[in-house]
This record gives sequence, C-alpha cells and structure tokens, in this order.
Amino acid sequence: MTSLEGTGGRELVRTSSNKIAIVTWQLGRRPRGNFKVLRSCRFGYPLVIETLPIVDGKPFPTLHWLTCPHLREEVSRLESEGHIKRYQELLELSQDFRRLFLRAVEADRERKRELVKRLKEEAPWIERLGIGGVKNPLSVKCLHLHVASYLAGIPNPIGEDVLRFVKMECQNERCSLVNGRTR
Repeated sequence: MTSLEGTGGRELVRTSSNKIAIVTWQLGRRPRGNFKVLRSCRFGYPLVIETLPIVDGKPFPTLHWLTCPHLREEVSRLESEGHIKRYQELLELSQDFRRLFLRAVEADRERKRELVKRLKEEAPWIERLGIGGVKNPLSVKCLHLHVASYLAGIPNPIGEDVLRFVKMECQNERCSLVNGRTR
C-alpha cells in the first residue's frame, strides 16, 4: 500500500500504487492529495474517488471525483446539450427539488466536516460553499460533480437524474488499457 502526499504527513487514506496509476491514467493527471476509491465499475476499475477537503493546509472543496473516462464523456455530452441550464432552472422553479438538493449539499458538508475533524484542522469555509466548492450552494457548476456525489452515496437528485440519460458503463473494459496509456 502507498499513501499519496498532501496531508502534511498524516496518512488518513491509503491507496494502492496500482489504483493511483489507474486513477492518474483515467484523469490524465495525478490527483491532488490523498484519495480513496469509493466505487468501482463492474470490471473493477475506479469509478468515483473521495479526496480530503484540505490539501497542503489549503481548502480543496471538491470531495468526490468522477474518474471513469466513459462516464465522464457521457456526462460531458449532456452538458454540451444544455442540461446544466435545465437543472439550474429546476432548482429555481421546483421547491421540492430544491429541498432535496439542499439536503445533498448538507450531506456533502457533513462528510467534509467528518474528514476535517480527522485531520484535526478547521475549515469554516465548508459552511459557505456548495458541492464542488461553488460559492452559491444552489448553483450548478458541472454535472460531473453531482454524478460523483450521487455515486459516492450522497442523495443528490441532480446526480441521480443525470444517470437516467447516460450509459452507466463502457462495454469494452476501456481502463484495461492503462498499461498501454491510450485513453
């Protein structure tokens, strides 16, 4: 097991070097700070990771990351078709949807509080920000954040709804190419 850097020497999350290599390949870069794989696809490759909310003593507000290249492309397609605007309008128009979404924001904050407590740090910024670190908690920055949040176990209505419009997994075990470095 190998730990990533980023918590001032405190090892809260241990990730195998193989998982680090796969996630680095999936994202096209090494993730910042420590992370752990929260969910994998049917082929056993990382789908969603959770990072620590403080890296090198600084806020790192995006807690959950969608790593699967296939699912990231599917969600990007929806974004290019205008779905961000659709969800933003839904939050503005539907009191019920907004209430459910604010529960997701609070669940995200609660998870960050738990992790910050384990780090023995303080992070008052958590209370001001929404999912992914957006300044307005009712703002939809990108759909990837919400899908990752939902797949990580946060009851996020945007992430849940987005999954109705995408193929959840690739059919060709795409991440098996990690050693060949072709994405």
